[in-house]
Amino acid sequence: MSNVLITCAGKRVSLVRSFKTELKLIFSDSKVYTTDSAPEKSAACRVSDGYFKVPPVTHNNYIDDLLQIAIENNIKLIIPTIDPELLVLSQNIDLFKKHHVEILISDYENIKTLINKRLTNDFFKKLEINYAKEFDKNNFTLPLYIKPIDGSRSIDNHIVKQESELTSYHFSNEKLLFFEYLEHQYFTEYTIDMYFDRNNKLKCLVPRERLEVRAGEVSKAITRRAWFLDNIATKFAHIPGLRGCISIQIFVNNETTVIYGIEINPRFSGGFPLSYLAGANFPKWIIQEYLLGKTKIPYYDNWEENLMMLRYDDEILIHNYVEKKTKFIGF
Repeated sequence: MSNVLITCAGKRVSLVRSFKTELKLIFSDSKVYTTDSAPEKSAACRVSDGYFKVPPVTHNNYIDDLLQIAIENNIKLIIPTIDPELLVLSQNIDLFKKHHVEILISDYENIKTLINKRLTNDFFKKLEINYAKEFDKNNFTLPLYIKPIDGSRSIDNHIVKQESELTSYHFSNEKLLFFEYLEHQYFTEYTIDMYFDRNNKLKCLVPRERLEVRAGEVSKAITRRAWFLDNIATKFAHIPGLRGCISIQIFVNNETTVIYGIEINPRFSGGFPLSYLAGANFPKWIIQEYLLGKTKIPYYDNWEENLMMLRYDDEILIHNYVEKKTKFIGF
C-alpha cells in the first residue's frame, strides 16, 4: 500500500480531494492522510482518509513525529503545504528516504532562496526578470510596499502612500523590507502554477489572472494563455533543484508589458485547484513519478483556457464534537 500524507492541511480541502481522486484511480486501497496542529478543527483533515495531530513545525520533535507517522502508516509520499515547514523538511530529505518515504520538495538551497523575499529578487535577476526595487530604510521613495523578508499569506504587509503612515514599527522591525509599490491599477496580476519533474525540468505551466484576493489567497481567478507564456517557459525550462509544484507571482504592466517578478512559492499555491480543474493534473504526475517510478512525464499544454474560478465558503459539520487529547488521531 502506498499512502500519501499532506502536512499542515488546514483549509486545503480541494488539494486533499484532488489527491484522493487521483490516488484511488491508481491504487484503489491507498489513502490520503493529513496532519495539523489542530486536526479536529481542520476542514481538510476532516475530508481526508485519516488525520494525525503534530506539534508546530518549530517544535524539536516535529521531524521525529512526522517520520513515526509515515513509518507506522505505510506513507510513501509527503506533500508539504506551508512555508514554515519547507526549510526543515528540505534538510531531512535523506532521512526520510532511508525509510522509503519521499518528500515532494525542492532542494535546500532553492528553498532557502525562495522563502526569502530579498534572495528571491536575486533569483529573478539571474533569470533576467524585472522585480520591485528594494529601498534602504534611510533612503526611499513613496509609495512603498512593506512586507516581511520571510512572510506569507500577506501577513504584516503594508501599503504606504504618505510619510505620515510610517511608524517606528516599520523602521525597527528588521524583518520588514521596503519595496517600490506597483500600483494595481496599472498592472495585471498573475500567479503561474508550474510543475517540475524529478529531473528539474518544467513540464507544465498555467497562468492564472488574479481577479480578487482574500487574506493573501486568490478567491476569483481565470486561466489565461497569456502572451508571455513561452518567454516564461523558456526561462524556467530547467532549474536545478526545483521539483514538484512551484507557483510564481508576477505583475505585468498594462502599457509597457514589462513583467515584474513578485515572489516564488516552492509549494502548492492556494489557488492551485483552478489549474487542476483546468486539466493540469499535477497530483497524477506526482503519483506517477514518486509512487510508480515513472521516469518521464511528457510536457503538457492542453489545459483549459479562460476557465474562471469563483470561490465561496462552505461548511463541514462535526456532530457531537468532543475535544480529543491524544497525540495522534487516525481513522
